[in-house]
Amino acid sequence: MAWFDEAIFYHIYPLGLTGAPEKNPYGEPVHRLREIFPWIAHVKEIGCNGIYIGPLFESEGHGYETTDYKKLDGRLGTNEDLKEFVALAHEQGIRVIFDGVFNHTGRNFFAMQDIRANRENSPYRDWYQNVNFWGNNEFNDGFSYDNWGGYNIMAKLNQRNPAVKDYICDVIRFWVKEFDVDGIRLDAADVLDFDFMKALRHTANEVKPDFWLMGEVIHGDYTRWVNEGTLHSVTNYHLHKALYSGHNEHNYFEIAHTVKRLYGMGGNRPDGLKLYNFVDNHDVERIYTKLWNKAHFTPVHVLLYTLPGIPSIYYGSEFGIEGKKTYGTDAPLRPQLNLADFGDALKENACTKLIAALGRIRQAHPELSYGDYSELLLTNRQYAFSRNWNFKTAIVAVNNDDGEANLRLPDCGYASFVGLLSGQRVEANGGCIQVKIQGCGGDIFVPEGEVIVPIVETIAEPVKEQVVVKEPVAEKTEVPTTEPTPTPAPAEEKKTGFEDKSVTEGKSYESMSIEELQEAILSKMAKNGPVTEQMLRTVRENIYHDSLINWVKSFR
Repeated sequence: MAWFDEAIFYHIYPLGLTGAPEKNPYGEPVHRLREIFPWIAHVKEIGCNGIYIGPLFESEGHGYETTDYKKLDGRLGTNEDLKEFVALAHEQGIRVIFDGVFNHTGRNFFAMQDIRANRENSPYRDWYQNVNFWGNNEFNDGFSYDNWGGYNIMAKLNQRNPAVKDYICDVIRFWVKEFDVDGIRLDAADVLDFDFMKALRHTANEVKPDFWLMGEVIHGDYTRWVNEGTLHSVTNYHLHKALYSGHNEHNYFEIAHTVKRLYGMGGNRPDGLKLYNFVDNHDVERIYTKLWNKAHFTPVHVLLYTLPGIPSIYYGSEFGIEGKKTYGTDAPLRPQLNLADFGDALKENACTKLIAALGRIRQAHPELSYGDYSELLLTNRQYAFSRNWNFKTAIVAVNNDDGEANLRLPDCGYASFVGLLSGQRVEANGGCIQVKIQGCGGDIFVPEGEVIVPIVETIAEPVKEQVVVKEPVAEKTEVPTTEPTPTPAPAEEKKTGFEDKSVTEGKSYESMSIEELQEAILSKMAKNGPVTEQMLRTVRENIYHDSLINWVKSFR
């Protein structure tokens, strides 16, 4: 058992939360990170015991074009601020993981600057992938190179170069020594070299006991990344999609099928594949925005906290705030928030009370972290399962129908149960228990003698209607999207052969097929520079409609 096996994460995008300027002025440090210090107590209060924060280090804009891996972004403050942030979190029993952007760097990173200055004579000419001094780019460098997502402001590192591998491993050692960080979320892990990830895992095993590596992976067989040789976990985009669409379409079969497939992927063992579960983050729309029926906030989060995996809450979503992508920017997903505006949330906000109750329950009942998974009941509108571990049992039941549901479930060998969210007490009869689940609700039943958290502290009222919260106040400068607006390509751009069918056929992205979306993405990439084989392969391997729609909409 490791600390991350029982983790409940709180995800913070610091440049957005603090209202940092869109572009880095590279001036005197502004200590905005200190504005996040009070959030640590809030994180603990709602039952989270881990913070994923990032990107943090010096960059040109949105944070994912790193220019210095060993210096806190000046828009957030100094290294001393970050040291203190981690220390304060540790004092509260909260672990901290950073964003590790190791697939690419910004153009002002020292190695790229040296290549721009010295070209073929640069000792760093092999630090980047496919540097071609016969080519050019929109910056008129007189050479070309591979990038991430078609954007040359994010130059792709050559991860097979031993010098690059050693440098990044030294960065991890520095972060542990300097900041005492507990793990790293690897950005764009689905395009990282596997031998490179093995080197990172070796370093993780060296620097600190239970140092956690979690990777951003959108699609595919997660066991390719999650194993003893590479990463401990990856982002569970499969479940993310199922959780909101399964409720929007009253289709619990989608959720149950996804859970069963992922559980089987891990060998049908509770410790086989512990994925990082979420319902929203800095790249996708807020769950409160995505849900057609806002009352489904309750069953969605009951499932998030009880299904196999490690749950995560994105900052502000515990208040039920909205966040919708707009054309060319993810800024609405990354708003500036003032914690004081939500000072009464634990008393007055149904969403916040629910999240806090679920956090307390999860921490008090380890069977929700370590237990096996067994489906007990499944219809389009009702779903129940059990989690069993070390002679402890929890039965979870959810209902996406507007009306109350009466469910007959196996008693799992116990005489009586108590619902931790409702306080409902039920007795076994004929090997079963009869439970009532309110409309658009859910509950977690444990044997009566195993109630650890006082029921009065865990009862959360249902989310019945749209929650009204204060509109976040942001500075005039917007936080940019992870995929920045590309610089216009040179006028004499060569034809690539990729045709943007969304324009020629007048179809909306939502109505396009997977193949059409792939072609549209490649067409937009081609307008920003040559489409490499790796880029082509990455697009072709993405066969998930929602993911492709989000991707194609990220381009201007």
